[in-house]
Amino acid sequence: MAGGKHILGKGKAQRVFGTAKVGDRGQIVIPKDAREFFGIEPGDTLLILGRSETGLIISKPEALNDLAQKIFHSIDNEE
Repeated sequence: MAGGKHILGKGKAQRVFGTAKVGDRGQIVIPKDAREFFGIEPGDTLLILGRSETGLIISKPEALNDLAQKIFHSIDNEE
């Protein structure tokens, strides 16, 4: 299994996989270890979120499905 570098003091789920350079067309290459660790395959769709204070988050959309369901459930309970 691919690993990345374990971040000291953090759980095994938090790792550093290296860096990615932005190409002329704005594309990046996700490091192989990260693709293997997260099961990212060619043709997969990734969700790109951003916040000026903290930067970008790249995630598989289905990884945020549980969070979205909790938000919608919370909204339904308020109404």
